[in-house]
Amino acid sequence: MNTNIKTTNITLSPAISGYVAKRLEKIERIARNDPTVKCDVELGKTTDHHQKGDIFRAEIHIVGKDLNAYASSEENDLFTAIDSVRDEILQELRSKKGKKLSLIRRSGTRVKNILKGLWSWRKSSSA
Repeated sequence: MNTNIKTTNITLSPAISGYVAKRLEKIERIARNDPTVKCDVELGKTTDHHQKGDIFRAEIHIVGKDLNAYASSEENDLFTAIDSVRDEILQELRSKKGKKLSLIRRSGTRVKNILKGLWSWRKSSSA
């Protein structure tokens, strides 16, 4: 997974980049270490003149072959914003994975029922 970190109104320190890399490990496992998956992380302050409130913003946008997920979060601390956006993106990725598996199972059941309907005459004629 290719990761790109962009900052707005803050400087990217090694501590912040290390924290982001540690938090993205779980997302990499879900993306199955696919090199075509691109992850854009944007960190920043919404304003420079406020001292209190939700002024730190974190966004994650993941694009891949069958994957397009986006999440954003605003918190009063940068590290809690990173944690919050990671939880949101993981929930979205798991939801999409569940929907895809459900679609595969439903279509397999439908094909099986169609085949049962077409070939049911063999069972009754041989008995």
